[in-house]
Amino acid sequence: MDRGNLSRRGFLRRFLAAGMATGMPAWFVQELFALEEEKAAKNRAGSANGKLVMGAIGIGSPKSRNRAVVGEARKDKNVEFVAVADVDKRHRERAAKDLGGDCKAYEDFRELLDRKDINAVTVATPDHWHALVAIDALRKGKDVYCEKPLALSVAEGRAIANVVKQTGRIFQTGSQQRSEMGGRFRLAVECIRNGRIGKLKRIETRIGGNPKSPSIAEVPPPEGLNWDFWLGPTPKVPYLFQTDGKNEFTNCHYEFRWWYQWSGGKMTDWGAHHNDIAQWAMDMDGSGPISVEKVSAVEPSKEPRSYNTHPDFVLKYQYANGVELQCQSMGENGARFEGEGGKWLFVSRGKIEASDPAILNEKFPEGSVRLYPSTNHMANFLECVRTRDKQPICNAEVGHRSATVCHIGAIALRTGKKLKWDPVKEQFDDAEANKLLSREYRAPWKLEA
Repeated sequence: MDRGNLSRRGFLRRFLAAGMATGMPAWFVQELFALEEEKAAKNRAGSANGKLVMGAIGIGSPKSRNRAVVGEARKDKNVEFVAVADVDKRHRERAAKDLGGDCKAYEDFRELLDRKDINAVTVATPDHWHALVAIDALRKGKDVYCEKPLALSVAEGRAIANVVKQTGRIFQTGSQQRSEMGGRFRLAVECIRNGRIGKLKRIETRIGGNPKSPSIAEVPPPEGLNWDFWLGPTPKVPYLFQTDGKNEFTNCHYEFRWWYQWSGGKMTDWGAHHNDIAQWAMDMDGSGPISVEKVSAVEPSKEPRSYNTHPDFVLKYQYANGVELQCQSMGENGARFEGEGGKWLFVSRGKIEASDPAILNEKFPEGSVRLYPSTNHMANFLECVRTRDKQPICNAEVGHRSATVCHIGAIALRTGKKLKWDPVKEQFDDAEANKLLSREYRAPWKLEA
């Protein structure tokens, strides 16, 4: 942003054109530009300086989310990654080499967290490890950027949020739609909160369906992968892998998402993004729905050793404010908000549109509801770590509440029951369903929070 007036005007024109091409109004894009310039000025003045030493846990393959998150952090010239941890030797050694310098690779995340020189960590392990890693990091004095969904269960998410309060550490959940994608999700939420479509009646979150698999072969784990450590607190099962020449099927690495043992399918994958925006739009960051039910679903395969999340589904949630949230596998990926008189607003990562252009194009008047302004999710985390005067835009409590919407939806799919939910007690009205709010841990691992 350190450019002359002519250069600045040219950059502003390109900035405006890029935003308006996806439906963003000029006034909002100009606000974003001004916010970026303000942050750049602070950086030049040195107000955001201060070296941060970081570690990456669950660094994954070159295509993994943590590699992208680490890349964002490294754009800050005062951030240095000195350690990575991963149970796959191939991943951790490749990452350490790519990061260069004296970056050290660990198989056991606890050794990384024992280092006194590390200020903060990124956590992008599979879902079933988030709680144990994040809680250990918090208790060892580290600030944490943890990928979504926050945890594997409601009980784990509550434990993380409680430990953040106990320790006073900075915590960001990786629900980056609150910060990024050109600000269009924040604009959508501000339009809803300011009554631009009238009283909000209904929301559709369209998150895609889950893939299917054949019955996958049991094979030895690849050399360098500590399979028992990868399983951690979950039941001991064989490693599975096979390919049809085009697709790879496994119960490890990216495909763990399609097994309820380690994740929740698209409900906790894309659902953790779009249901998060739905909660934000309803001003429900500290609460949740009062009921959930399965409207329809394609049952998962009963073949042994095959993906067991529901391929297609429609779930209906009811909120105490009268809003109905329908989370479904079909439709264009994104979130649709329906108000009064046929008014609606749709937002996705690629566009924002409304039933009437004025819903978006008219600038908010003085005194309107304006939300936490963040334009870069990692930069927001790093700023909060340095200043320590506030929590990031998607703190642990927010991440927990948004993930809870997804978890109780998955429980409704698995039980087939219409369930009442108490967002204060975080309990169902059903004993069978309540058992699924937590997971039994395999020894010696324990959730202590």
